[in-house]
Amino acid sequence: MKELMELFMVFARIGAFTFGGGYAMLPLIEKEIVEKRKWASRDEILDYFAIGQCTPGIIAVNTATFIGYKRKGIIGSLFSTFGIVTPSFIIILIIASFIKHFQDYAIVQHAFGGIRIAVAALIVHTIIKLWKQSIKDWSAIVLFIISFLAITFFNLSPVIMIILGGIAGAYKNTRKKADEK
Repeated sequence: MKELMELFMVFARIGAFTFGGGYAMLPLIEKEIVEKRKWASRDEILDYFAIGQCTPGIIAVNTATFIGYKRKGIIGSLFSTFGIVTPSFIIILIIASFIKHFQDYAIVQHAFGGIRIAVAALIVHTIIKLWKQSIKDWSAIVLFIISFLAITFFNLSPVIMIILGGIAGAYKNTRKKADEK
């Protein structure tokens, strides 16, 4: 029970102190899970992020669920998931009950503007870290460029690009092993 409560509390702290949605939570998840607690390696967390992105739901919630499952099975995934969503649920209830009274105040509008800028910085930080950890050779750069262009300019589904990227990675690895023999 102690480890289940630890899973809940770790993800509740992440959920409580992260504004801006799932992507803004990724740097905190990585720091807490990889660096501080060592519950997953950098490669594992990147895999969780990738799978979390292409499964239904919010990437941070999906990642918390995967980590909880790794630690303590289904019950761990439930505690992690409830941990990460509980603070948001409570905060949204509080904001929803008061927002109509304060939304027109300039200071509130400016505060939200500042929060949006900080969230954008967190997302850019996450992108840079993911880039450094994922892009290791020229084939990865080419795959990144193709994926970016396909998603940005041709409206190809990110899920399709993730599946195609997985196939390309598996093919590259199979070919590399065949060349080594």
